[in-house]
Amino acid sequence: MAEALVDVLWFIDGSDDDQIDPDDAVKAAEGVAQVLSTLSNDQQQELISLVGEMAAAETHLARREFLADFPESFGLIDDES
Repeated sequence: MAEALVDVLWFIDGSDDDQIDPDDAVKAAEGVAQVLSTLSNDQQQELISLVGEMAAAETHLARREFLADFPESFGLIDDES
């Protein structure tokens, strides 16, 4: 499930304005961040761990950076952490 979520968000993030309306892309990302904020602390930590494992195994540089930034970008950790 985590991989599917990341794949959709990766697609949205990498889409050109003619593929996805930028306002709709922002709304989708904000919607995901809102849902993720409702997860329990344990669930959030598990997702952070899974995304970290995905980042460590990723060979595509841009996708690896996206994965590394994912927890902060989607509100799972504070930018001060």
